[in-house]
Amino acid sequence: MAFKSLVSVVSLVAALQGANAALTRRVACPDGVNTATNAACCQLFAVREDLQQNLFHGGLCTAEAHESLRLTFHDAIAISPALEAQGKFGGGGADGSIAIFSEIETAFHPNIGLDEIVALQKPFIARHNLSVADFIQFAGAIGASNCAGAPQLAAFVGRKDATQPAPDGLVPEPFHTPDQIFDRLADASQGEFDPILTVWLLTAHTVAAANDVDPDHSGLPFDSTPELWDTQFFVETQLRGTAFPGTGGNQGEVESPLAGEMRLQSDHTIARDPRTACEWQSFVDNQPKAQAMFQFVFHDLSIFGQDINSLVDCTEVVPIPAPPQGQTHFPAGLTIADIEQACAETPFPTLPTDPGPKTAVAPVPKP
Repeated sequence: MAFKSLVSVVSLVAALQGANAALTRRVACPDGVNTATNAACCQLFAVREDLQQNLFHGGLCTAEAHESLRLTFHDAIAISPALEAQGKFGGGGADGSIAIFSEIETAFHPNIGLDEIVALQKPFIARHNLSVADFIQFAGAIGASNCAGAPQLAAFVGRKDATQPAPDGLVPEPFHTPDQIFDRLADASQGEFDPILTVWLLTAHTVAAANDVDPDHSGLPFDSTPELWDTQFFVETQLRGTAFPGTGGNQGEVESPLAGEMRLQSDHTIARDPRTACEWQSFVDNQPKAQAMFQFVFHDLSIFGQDINSLVDCTEVVPIPAPPQGQTHFPAGLTIADIEQACAETPFPTLPTDPGPKTAVAPVPKP
């Protein structure tokens, strides 16, 4: 019921925004092509075009898009009111510090590998008149828009850039316990992100891959459809793990059900934790929820540490993604019998099994 109410609210807000947009006088942008509801948004059209053509390969859901979305989280989550209460600097949240002080922050253990996307983004930052903080969040929203089935993510301009690096220890690790992850997100969000919203945030793993958990294998996807924003991630994390995609025995990794697929220990445990197992299962074959819930949490995550009253909403510049593709299913060779169901409240959804030989997942090429 709560989900249906929230979706209704989101739908109502969208309808009202659409109606208001039709009544709002639009500003002609200097490029002579685009219009916007606020002149501050005009600069984003050129940034969007540059990103799509020169980073995202013409608008594809590739590793560059995945890593740009990942970067939004690693920048924004680095804020701690608890540290501030102790008289220590707690980080600035979505303030661009991970790129501004990249030599420091990309050396933090949970940020290993992000130096590559930071390096790829820096030339774009240099040639556009955006704050680094705004650019990171905007690039993530544009990258996600290239993944069929994704929600349209929020975009704001006006964030203040970092003046010092965030402290280490604020980004959750895949080997952390659910309690550690829940506590970290609750701290960063000043209590907003509870265990349920943590599940919503992890929807992003539907278009993600691990490059550095297994040092000998990169681009290992977290589900069998890393190019699609769908709910396969929530199905496949509940399947019984049988093998490692690479060497095995790596910190933060547990066995996965499919050849070539990486399963993070944190995803495995949160999917089975009694506080979150039923919420996790509720995403299976529920595309509207996979869109609306992440859209909701990304909006708030993207402004951690910033004053929303000083920002301009430019979400209209973010393309509306293509509709979802395919059907939620059990990968070929697997059935309901392979599910380790942790939610006792509701039956696991009935799904078809893909025909053919047992599914193997190809790696996502690195940027």
